[in-house]
Amino acid sequence: MSLFKQLLIAICLFLVVAFSGSFMVSLESSRAQYVNQLQSHAQDAATALALSLTPNIDDPAMVELMVSSIFDSGYYASIRVVDMATDTVLVERSAEPDASGVPAWFGKLINLRPAGGDAIVSRGWQQAARVEVVSHPMFAVTKLWQSALGSLGWLLLCGAASAVLGALLLRRQLKPLDYMVAQSHAIARREFLSLPQLPRTPELHRVVQAMNQMVEKLKALFQEQAERSEKLRVESYHDGLTGLGNRRYFQMQLNARVSHRDEAGEGFLLLLRVNDLTGLNQRLGGQTADALLQAIAGQLQRACAGYPQTSNLITRSRGGEFAVLAPGLVREEALQLAQTLETHLLDLQATGVSDVTPIAWIGLAPYRPGDAPHAVLALADEAVSQAQGQPEAHGVCLDYGNAQQVSDDPSDWHALLDGALSKGDFQLFFQPVVASDDPQRVLHHKVVSRLLGPQGNTLVAGRFLPWLGRFGWSPRLDLLMLEKVIQHLQDHEQPLALNLSAATLSDPQVLERIYALLARHPALGSRLTLEIAEDQLPEQAQLEQVIRRLRSLGFGLSLQQFGGRFSMIGNLAHLGLAYLKIDGSYIRAIDKEHHKRLFIEAIQRAAHSIDLPLIAEQVETEGELRVLREMGIEGVQGRLFGEPMPWR
Repeated sequence: MSLFKQLLIAICLFLVVAFSGSFMVSLESSRAQYVNQLQSHAQDAATALALSLTPNIDDPAMVELMVSSIFDSGYYASIRVVDMATDTVLVERSAEPDASGVPAWFGKLINLRPAGGDAIVSRGWQQAARVEVVSHPMFAVTKLWQSALGSLGWLLLCGAASAVLGALLLRRQLKPLDYMVAQSHAIARREFLSLPQLPRTPELHRVVQAMNQMVEKLKALFQEQAERSEKLRVESYHDGLTGLGNRRYFQMQLNARVSHRDEAGEGFLLLLRVNDLTGLNQRLGGQTADALLQAIAGQLQRACAGYPQTSNLITRSRGGEFAVLAPGLVREEALQLAQTLETHLLDLQATGVSDVTPIAWIGLAPYRPGDAPHAVLALADEAVSQAQGQPEAHGVCLDYGNAQQVSDDPSDWHALLDGALSKGDFQLFFQPVVASDDPQRVLHHKVVSRLLGPQGNTLVAGRFLPWLGRFGWSPRLDLLMLEKVIQHLQDHEQPLALNLSAATLSDPQVLERIYALLARHPALGSRLTLEIAEDQLPEQAQLEQVIRRLRSLGFGLSLQQFGGRFSMIGNLAHLGLAYLKIDGSYIRAIDKEHHKRLFIEAIQRAAHSIDLPLIAEQVETEGELRVLREMGIEGVQGRLFGEPMPWR
């Protein structure tokens, strides 16, 4: 029973005890008073009747009339006139007065006995008769019953008023306890809340203050772990001069995006090589060369600003060489990116930051899932070399001579995708996510989409997702996939995870349709988790609003492909995510590359401090699984445990 109910019951019991005690004391006092009144009443009636009968004692009719008159005018049990000489009853009247609605149990409880009185009727100097009067206590019992009813009514009124006022007062005083419960639940959801205004009650003040101190301590501990992990990531994967990713980070991302990663799809690798950096360093000094590299890094970021998917994939791969991975770009877009970059470099040349022309050369090379990373890099390097041999052009784009040419005609993709979205020609594929300590135990299945092609084949998401983004149809696919997933869950019990796109999260109307669809199936909340890719996260305020709305509907949200923006881990404590999926680029060959293990251990410590489950993506070898198991990573996902397949 809650403390609130206990206090209310205690108040009611106190009122009952107080009323009972007060009533008993009042009853005893009234009882003694009524006994005296009954005796006085009987004696007064006997005396008055005796005086009235003195001149008429020898007239039987008059005696009977007077006795009847007195008996009918009061509450008497009996009145008798007894002859003193013969001890015979001359006149007698007796009756049992009406109970007047008084319960029999109350009369027994009061136990008020009748009281009597007597007087002598004289005939001259002789005693002629004796008047005996017995007063009935029913009048007193009736008064006591009415008094009890009045006291009970007053008790009920006071009790109701006390209950209402007490409830309001207790609710106000115990409100900090409700907030402390919310704090505890928030900690379970990996959120840290503090009560800004401490209660005035000393006992609650101390408790809430201690709770706030504990929350702040946990929050500081998590923040410390996050800052330490971010520092380690910067030291391991950032170039100290330009602030871009370093060669190690570039190699990780290149390997992850071109080696067996269907969802990444196709794209281009752009290499930029600074012209005569060594000579510039010798002629103008190291500070000038460093300023040039920093300026080029800034121009790269400006040129890539129109392509959000490249924001975390700009790197300085070696001394005077920069690399940009551009997933999802077609040839025309890649050439447009190179041209924009050339324009920025010409603007930079005009500032006189370098004494050579051109400042740099650009090479482009396409990549597709399954390509060898070293082959893609060699092709891009060859493109840069050809650009160096063509003074009239700063950039060159090469293609594989034997590569299968896939149509990039927008009209063909528009017709194909529009028809597929209208007809629902997308198929659900499922990849298991298993426990690291027991790969036979499936935590959930990750849902991916496949497009049914014209020839009956299936196209991986990496082929059509970029086109959906160009046409603005990503929300249409998300709604279609969510409907298919809900239909699947109604027939199967296994938990699923489904990804949402950035376009969906930024469209309030689409979000409302998703909320409405989820609200119609609240029972599926425990078996469906929605995921957001790290590079598609909205603003913090919007993300928190989405999470709160989903949580109110009973559904969870998680983050996948995490690692490139590790600085945001400090905000994860406010989100209450279901779990966190680590990007596969940090998992690949973790059993051989010690720096990756250090970084993942840092993430694991930070996540463990807020009880946030971690899942590793793209686990493909037993060595990687062994290391992840030793580190305490809860879940793993990758081709080692199964390819994405239709449901069996």
